[in-house]
Amino acid sequence: MAGAEVVVMGQVARDLVLVVDEMPGTGESAPVRERREMLGGKGANQAVGLAQLGARVALLGAVGDDAAGAGLIGQAAADGIDTAPVVRRAGTGSALIVDIVDRSARWRYLEDVPDATLVTEGDVEAARAGLERARFVLLQLQQPPGAVLRAARLARDAGAGIVLDGVPQADDADSAELLAAADVLRADSREAGLLAGAPVDTPETASRLGRDLLRRGPSLVALAVADAGNMFIWPDGELFLPLEDVPVADTTGAGDALVAALTAALLHGASPPDAARHAVAAAGATAAHPGGRPALRS
Repeated sequence: MAGAEVVVMGQVARDLVLVVDEMPGTGESAPVRERREMLGGKGANQAVGLAQLGARVALLGAVGDDAAGAGLIGQAAADGIDTAPVVRRAGTGSALIVDIVDRSARWRYLEDVPDATLVTEGDVEAARAGLERARFVLLQLQQPPGAVLRAARLARDAGAGIVLDGVPQADDADSAELLAAADVLRADSREAGLLAGAPVDTPETASRLGRDLLRRGPSLVALAVADAGNMFIWPDGELFLPLEDVPVADTTGAGDALVAALTAALLHGASPPDAARHAVAAAGATAAHPGGRPALRS
């Protein structure tokens, strides 16, 4: 991954998307109206979005030594992603995510994510050279805290920008260090609410939380406001972008597309307001179709 501008560390999985008219109740069945199988997982989705937006991107994740794992690596490579850092873990199957979504865009997830498909500190060390050469490193808190912190330290010491997808919930020294290292922080409404200890359901509450987070390290914070939109906060400004009144098929990949587009915009020198608008547009485009895979244009 010598030429990667962005390294994404995160989940790589098979995504099985099943579209139904209505969710079945207990003891009931429902016909599947549409079925899609694809490369998925938060890490892979974000790497795909970055590649679609013209970034040179490498993916650091883990798959099993099964046929599915080989297929996932092949799909990522076909998407223009550098897969050299993807680890094939012996003795385990690859992660599988089943997304069941109905015609009202309500979804249910079934996840089979073996512990062995999570990134280890050893995996991070093996990818050290690429992490140190990248301009941005995108980290997801679905991965073990030790691995995330190790990657953040390597990126920080090399001068790379760190994009943190998720907010550390623990009140400890490692969490404080991770926040201090982050340049950009993104949290969905659930994560933000857990951190605030109350629902983040208005732009005003998001602004207050964002200002507090800025004091702890990041220079740009993006917070989802429940059922309302997204608030972006930076030291000398902020911008609230409400949800657009457009058809929504499935919201499961909207956050991944938002993070990918925000990172790509910052990589290309966009200002915080312009980067925010690009990010929200990408999220809306992805929510228009079933499944988390983005379909973005540079």
